[in-house]
Amino acid sequence: MAVLDRSSREVFIVDDDPAARDALATLLEHAGFWVTRFADGASVVREARARPPACIILDLHLPGSSGLDILAALDAKRYPAPIVVVSGHSDVPGVVEAIKRGAFDYIEKQRIGESLVARVREAMEAVAQRPENDVAVEAARTVFPGSASLTPREHEVLAQIVDCASNKEAAARLGISRRTVEIHRAHIMQKLGAKNSVDLMRIVLGTPADASSGRLSA
Repeated sequence: MAVLDRSSREVFIVDDDPAARDALATLLEHAGFWVTRFADGASVVREARARPPACIILDLHLPGSSGLDILAALDAKRYPAPIVVVSGHSDVPGVVEAIKRGAFDYIEKQRIGESLVARVREAMEAVAQRPENDVAVEAARTVFPGSASLTPREHEVLAQIVDCASNKEAAARLGISRRTVEIHRAHIMQKLGAKNSVDLMRIVLGTPADASSGRLSA
């Protein structure tokens, strides 16, 4: 394996609980990552703006500036590094809002020990290998009704839908969880006013409704 510089394998951990920070840091350091720890939102925003790391692990529930505030402050939809949020399995509204604000993916606190390192690696690899000229990506970025309302991440998920990928396949290709894909897909359908997958393909590809229903419903 080639020797990487620090910025290419540094992870910022943001959590107000010292024990949680230490536990996460230990997992990542044992896997070969550099780790910088933060206890509050203001400090990580300053540092992350000055020098983006390879990945940020962000607890949604912080005192003062919440995880959602930090996503907004860093303009997570356009931030160069993936921001993976950590939250409880029952915090569905918080997770959905985080993804809407640009979070790359999320990990349930109950499963963080078994999945953290793999998910961080997948997120970093997905961003590093993000295709610029993929045919499906370009097709999904063409102008169609409502296209301007989609975020860059939603365009990537839409490209997978156009490429006929299942939610599971899309998750593997994009380096995110299946649940995250499902959330993005729901947002896309809502924004574009699509009633179902066939209707969504008709909108994106500009196919007449009667023709698309005959071809795509099989």
